[in-house]
Amino acid sequence: MKRLGTWIFVMTWLAAISPAYAQEGVKENVKELLKAVVKVRAAVPDYARSARTLGTEREGSGVLIDMQGHILTIGYLILEAESVEVVGPDGKAVGAQSIAYDHITGFGVLKVDKPLEAKPMQLGQSSEVKEGDPILVATHGGEEGAMGARIVSRKEFAGYWEYLLDDAIFTAPPHANFGGAALIDHNGKLVGIGSLFTQIAIAGLGMIPGNMFVPIDYLKPILSEMITKGRSPEPPRPWLGLNAEEAHGRVFVTRVVSEGPAEKAGLKVGDILLAVNKKEISGLADFYRKVWALGKPGVEVTLTLLQGIQIQDIKVKSGDRYQYYPLKAQKKI
Repeated sequence: MKRLGTWIFVMTWLAAISPAYAQEGVKENVKELLKAVVKVRAAVPDYARSARTLGTEREGSGVLIDMQGHILTIGYLILEAESVEVVGPDGKAVGAQSIAYDHITGFGVLKVDKPLEAKPMQLGQSSEVKEGDPILVATHGGEEGAMGARIVSRKEFAGYWEYLLDDAIFTAPPHANFGGAALIDHNGKLVGIGSLFTQIAIAGLGMIPGNMFVPIDYLKPILSEMITKGRSPEPPRPWLGLNAEEAHGRVFVTRVVSEGPAEKAGLKVGDILLAVNKKEISGLADFYRKVWALGKPGVEVTLTLLQGIQIQDIKVKSGDRYQYYPLKAQKKI
């Protein structure tokens, strides 16, 4: 029933909006399209800094984006991976190398050791998909991994891990296997990569479950250097090493990263962040922007916070997240 429902949606979606697909045979075209969406499996050593929060065995999806064998995925799947393999449309696993991770967007790039029997998926224009548009969410597994959804929101997203997107894509209903999933527009082009499950605020409805996708337009200016140099050409941002959540107009510290700048400076879980360099913050996104505006990693950041019943200033020497979380984990000696 799931496969039948998927094909009913896909054929309605593509044939109605793109008649060319109907003329060429919708089902066969979609089958070929979905071959570009592959399974990604990563093994991470237990000494990796991200192992505690992200685990040592990670699995999700990725998308073949060129004839050279580059796979685009969500970066947390491959961060600090010791080994990675990709399962293509024939069900066979091939080795792959982690070649890039961009902390700003969250994109990760792999390169397979052997060619895949699939045609690369073309990159679309994520700026052209609007609220209300029908969309296809696809994970590895062909039609079994695909489901119909709609764009329910385009808005700013502030993640608790010092992460911010100005124009994230939110879809519903949610796909359970969102990590690295392909977001495909009515032209059969890739417009986003799946990042997480979240609750989306919709006027008149309240909170509904959905997924957040990283828009593909963020990839285009940085892809070339990610492939050739392993990272985005964008300068790294000052990193504090904390997790934070916004609630009731306040920003709370929910975790301090072990051996990170915030922990070394004395920040604690439960601290309420009030200001950055004496400038009051109005929310999580504003907090990040005020920190990042101070300069490069290594810059000193003065945080005004409520710790217990005391308001105090704590100076934090910011770090470089690329050094703390390298693409491949480094074992301490």
